[in-house]
Amino acid sequence: MKDVNVLKKDMVAASRLMAQASEAVSDCRRQNGSGLDHKSDLNLTGLIGREYSEITTSLGQLEAKRTTTNPNFAGLVVMLLKKAGVKRGDTIAVGASGSFPALIIAVLSAAEAMELNPLVICSLGASQWGANDPHFHWLKIQDCLDAKGMFEVKPVALSLGGDRDTGDNMLPAGRSILKEAVKQSGLLFIEEPDLKTNVEKKMRIYDTDAAEAEIRAFINIGGNVSNMGTDEEILKVKPGLTDIHNFPPPEKRGLLFAMAYRGIPVIHLLFIRGLAEEYGLPWDPVPLPQPGEGELYQHIRENSKWFLLLGIVYLLSIICVLIFRRNWKYG
Repeated sequence: MKDVNVLKKDMVAASRLMAQASEAVSDCRRQNGSGLDHKSDLNLTGLIGREYSEITTSLGQLEAKRTTTNPNFAGLVVMLLKKAGVKRGDTIAVGASGSFPALIIAVLSAAEAMELNPLVICSLGASQWGANDPHFHWLKIQDCLDAKGMFEVKPVALSLGGDRDTGDNMLPAGRSILKEAVKQSGLLFIEEPDLKTNVEKKMRIYDTDAAEAEIRAFINIGGNVSNMGTDEEILKVKPGLTDIHNFPPPEKRGLLFAMAYRGIPVIHLLFIRGLAEEYGLPWDPVPLPQPGEGELYQHIRENSKWFLLLGIVYLLSIICVLIFRRNWKYG
């Protein structure tokens, strides 16, 4: 029961952090001239981008993007991390796409609530309605969070995203905007069109920054080609804490498979409707639920029954051992 109480406490704490971060981004967007789109961003989170821009990489579903702004997604990430066996103080790797800025914030919120060390590699291009405003891409959102004292975490590396992870399907003006933003950030920039080489470089970066620590989980956010790979096997990977047994050849294998091949648990944050339905998160809610409220928290009650059952089994096993020892000693 103690473990269940800690789980709920961390989930609620992460959800509250996400709500605060969203408010900070909303305030920042109002102040910097980008403004809020009342027609698309119905809850005025500041985390919904444009239908199209110079840095747009692909199609995207507006309702899915709005669904991820629910602060309880941060609580879901906590739950998934704990199911993966991640504990306080652990190091995790994150492969993020600017297509889902709200999910990046959800992961950072969960990491802070659990006192984790997240190593983030982020691609800056974004699909429709993501962080695809050239004046308010992910690095601008991060600047807003920094200014408000939210999350002392910067990406360990950046890429452009899009085709070949080099922004080939963006407009040239969009690539120029993002490359200049990367230059000003001073962060490590990866521009490698060969998938196998790209993945190898990113794996080395994760390993170097993890130092002596082991990477306890990998979280994929969105559909970056370097994370997903180019093999049809990716279509079989279920959202959430997933179980991967079949591996594409190295030349088609994304980070998600590379991590799983090492035996590292993988959390796949894509196919938002499936995630929402499985964990009781409302689809495209207006207004957004309050942190700590909703069907998601029924899973905690289910977990509490599981923990109770484990406790009973453990107690019975101890009793059996004691009886066996007594009979062996005196029999």
